Amino acid sequence: QVQLVESGGDLVQPGGSLTLSCAASGTIFSINVMGWHRQAPGNQRDLVASIASDGSIFYADSVRGRFSISRDNAKNTVYLQMNSLKPEDTAVYYCNGYIKTALLGPVNDYWGQGTQVTVSS
Repeated sequence: QVQLVESGGDLVQPGGSLTLSCAASGTIFSINVMGWHRQAPGNQRDLVASIASDGSIFYADSVRGRFSISRDNAKNTVYLQMNSLKPEDTAVYYCNGYIKTALLGPVNDYWGQGTQVTVSS
């Protein structure tokens, strides 16, 4: 029904930049909140940033001022611009979206498969 596909993960040097994309496709009536999460080996999955349909944005303290989240509603796509990357930003990055597939249907939480970001010299 609904798929979220992330792209843009890569190996980058400390201090570098990277932009992640996540496109939602399928039977979509509306998307409320879209977010980016990350999980490093041995750690829990943490919320990095989220953006609601009204434009309100949340950033985790660890990335505020370095990362920027945005969305293109026409393309059902959310982006994460990551600047001044640090080795501790290394993780698998996942996107999610709270999506309705019909006007009177429920809101379900859909996830992508993840994309690897490695920050290393």
